[in-house]
Amino acid sequence: MVIWTKCLALIREQLPPKTFRTWFEPIRPLKYKNHVLTIQVGSNYVYEYLEEHFIGILKSSLQSVIGPKAKLEYSVVVESQPKKPVAVTFPSDQERKAGVNVIDAVKGGVSGLHNPFEPVVSKIQIHSQLNPAYTLESFVEGACNQLARSAGLAIAGNPGKTAFNPLLIYGGSGLGKTHLAQAIGHKVKEDFPEKVVLYVSTNLFQTQFTEAVRKNEINDFLHFYQLIDVLILDDIHELAGKTGTQNTLFHIFNHLQQLGKQLILTCDKAPAELSGIEERLLSRFRWGLSAEIKAPDYETRREIVKYKAQKDGLQFSKEVIDDICKYADSNVRELEGAMISLLAQATFNKKDLTTDLVREILGKMVTRQPEEQLTVDRIQKVLCNYFHVTPELLHSKNRKREIVQARQLAMYFCKNHTNASLASIGKQIGNRDHATVIYACKAVSDLLDTDKSFRMQVEEIHTLLYSRK
Repeated sequence: MVIWTKCLALIREQLPPKTFRTWFEPIRPLKYKNHVLTIQVGSNYVYEYLEEHFIGILKSSLQSVIGPKAKLEYSVVVESQPKKPVAVTFPSDQERKAGVNVIDAVKGGVSGLHNPFEPVVSKIQIHSQLNPAYTLESFVEGACNQLARSAGLAIAGNPGKTAFNPLLIYGGSGLGKTHLAQAIGHKVKEDFPEKVVLYVSTNLFQTQFTEAVRKNEINDFLHFYQLIDVLILDDIHELAGKTGTQNTLFHIFNHLQQLGKQLILTCDKAPAELSGIEERLLSRFRWGLSAEIKAPDYETRREIVKYKAQKDGLQFSKEVIDDICKYADSNVRELEGAMISLLAQATFNKKDLTTDLVREILGKMVTRQPEEQLTVDRIQKVLCNYFHVTPELLHSKNRKREIVQARQLAMYFCKNHTNASLASIGKQIGNRDHATVIYACKAVSDLLDTDKSFRMQVEEIHTLLYSRK
């Protein structure tokens, strides 16, 4: 169509070549009548992206070619037959986006780490990527994870239809977040075999997105993820600073939510403590339930050890189980590692697992060197001594460089080396709010990534904090 060809020529002059190829070359003109040009785009996401980022360029180009009465309509077509076009006038009426009709996406699938866009015959062929060992039966319930597990059971019984959408499971490393998230996926597949479940790490999601942009296959990337009924995205904190991927996830999130699909996310922090992620995406994370998994208490550790021993056919005495639970008290991963080491020692050395032998082995494995428990107060004292500033100056509003750096480092170490909340840290360091603490931690993290001398300085302070002098 000549009109659209002329418009493209004007648009091409205003955009980088890669941007033009990604967003405008795939567009097809459908018809022109009464000053209204109808164009075909490949997905709701493309429509929204054009409206959000290029509406000014589209408006000026169409008015230059057609005249001041120019109007634009989008027909969102994924397969072969278009539905009713969505009319968008100038200035664009953003409220009409909710009425966009989207046809079922082109079928695509993931198999292992193969290209996620390669065609398959049906949805059922999309590989879930779930670890067969991560089931609800093998996930031991305790006070530390009860809320998250209960929410997971509710979701498994009615995916996408509960108030827990999304379900965000957060907590420290090795506590079972990935296990529980995948266990929910297994239960959904068991009870709803027609549902498409997919587990993907944020790192892989980012890699797929980057590859799709490079190959000009962003539409295929979006179509594939729009097929999923239960999307499990692991370690979303790794999205920090990746604005392009965040923007894409935002639109995928909206699409799946509007269609009643289920999202399950895992993260190492609560949403309020995440930095480097856009507020509009964080607000989506907070729509459902954020459930924390904490370090297992003594009774939960005992149940985990007993379950795993029984599963592997091991015979541990009550005393041995008690010792394992006393020594390996940080997380589930450490607990499992302790059991594997004991089994290996007993098998290879042909020794009975007496309590003395268990204590000897575990003492070398997991016992920490006695050290002073870090507190917010101790961290402040070390930082004040290191930078030669008084506590009063550290708490003041003084903006001198060395004082600001001491204050930010104090907040950074408190956040990462104590159990104090952000609000508590801020209150103890000059009566500041949690947002200030978040900003300070991000400033330190950014410097650690770019400044080698600063990184050495932080390592030196870390050594001083754990010194027993």
